[in-house]
Amino acid sequence: MKIWVDADACPNVVKEILFRAADRTKVNVTLVANQYIRVPPSPFIRSTQVEQGFDVADNYIVQQAEAGDLIITADIPLADEVITKGAHALNPRGEMYTKDTIKQRLQMRDFMETMRSSGVQTGGPAPLSQADRQNFANKLDAFLAKNHKPQ
Repeated sequence: MKIWVDADACPNVVKEILFRAADRTKVNVTLVANQYIRVPPSPFIRSTQVEQGFDVADNYIVQQAEAGDLIITADIPLADEVITKGAHALNPRGEMYTKDTIKQRLQMRDFMETMRSSGVQTGGPAPLSQADRQNFANKLDAFLAKNHKPQ
């Protein structure tokens, strides 16, 4: 089992939680971005820089992810693709996407995109709160306890 991070938009505080979890549990964490991402020295943490371009990092993650892996992303279409492959998807606010919830999330995303393209100001997501950070850390710990077997 590996953790793949859609790192271009992942908040730094979430990356720090992942770095601590990687060293504590000895799970491999790979940050994927179209820019250089500095990571702490660790045999369990690495960064992969992909070419610039629309969805290049997402496509890389989909290609590399295997069933049972965990993908950290707020990107709904990416979450849908990896779930279809048998992987798991967790957003930085601690919401675990599932086969049962991802289709509804995709429909809402598409609806909001249609609203924005017609000129309606929908605003962006709220800043990551302390409760969001705690929720993410708790969901990550629970997932790792259930699914990761240290080697």
